[in-house]
Amino acid sequence: MKKDQNSLFLKFWNKQESGVLLATIAFVIVVVCINPVFISKNNILNVLRSSGYTLITALGMTLVFISGGLDISVGSTLAVGSTVSAMAAQGGLPVAVAVLFGCLAGLAIGMFNGFTIVRLKIPPLIVTLGTQYAGRGVVYILTKGVAIYPLPKSFQAIEQTSVMSIPMIVVIGFILAVIAHVMLSKTTFGRSVYAVGGNIEAARLSGIRIKGTSIATYAITGVCAAFTGVMMAARLGSGQASSGEGFEMTVIAAVIIGGTSATGGTGTILGTAIGAVFMNVLENSMTLMKISVYWQKVVIGLILILAVILDTSKRERAMRSEMKGMGNKKA
Repeated sequence: MKKDQNSLFLKFWNKQESGVLLATIAFVIVVVCINPVFISKNNILNVLRSSGYTLITALGMTLVFISGGLDISVGSTLAVGSTVSAMAAQGGLPVAVAVLFGCLAGLAIGMFNGFTIVRLKIPPLIVTLGTQYAGRGVVYILTKGVAIYPLPKSFQAIEQTSVMSIPMIVVIGFILAVIAHVMLSKTTFGRSVYAVGGNIEAARLSGIRIKGTSIATYAITGVCAAFTGVMMAARLGSGQASSGEGFEMTVIAAVIIGGTSATGGTGTILGTAIGAVFMNVLENSMTLMKISVYWQKVVIGLILILAVILDTSKRERAMRSEMKGMGNKKA
């Protein structure tokens, strides 16, 4: 019996997501001891709702990271999706059409990023940095910095409703996470994403459509970010030009903290989901403890750096272990 328990523990410990899960649980315990208000029903629902927004965009970002890419334009893409859908809804278009227009705007940005990076071979940091500024500029041109308000009640209802007291954004985020997990672990596309990020030359020799796969990851991320913006506009009841400012750092931190490698080839949707919860627990707890928003940014930045350092260290240990094993085989 004891042997079985040890086996189960080791199996859990060796899971990629075990570290961030244990860190999240430990952090929650500390926060509850400092401020019991954290576990109130309303606050838990707030954390879940915020986690849902982060998760939806992080799903696409996970694909980009696993394939060896980077997208720092998701905050601006969110704002574009929010603005376009809000303008469409205010203009009297049906809710479904307004949502579709917002998502199509995100798809266009994602396709532009993917095509420019893959076809023109420009570094993703440069391309998505440019898209970030351009997207934000487009939003301010369209809105002139003024909120798009009011929005129809029917449009607001797509986010402001709940399922058994669970916010709709959480339900949608969970469904999309399940779909993304199945896509990554059970489909040819998912295996291609891992292959492209793990060893691009081996993927090319295997006949994988490297360019198509990479472009698809950016397109999916664009749609995810824009859809997050649509839901945010519905939640606020208005399209805000400032929506998504700094959002890309929260998303990237959630993905990396969740165990997805910054250099590609490894990562899971479950890890990203836990990372999204961790980031929002962190932000919520610091707000409850009345920590300045400026210090919150410092903490998030340091955590992101620490996560990258740990990821690099883990990869170096794995490479040394692999080389050692190869040496032993030759001997």
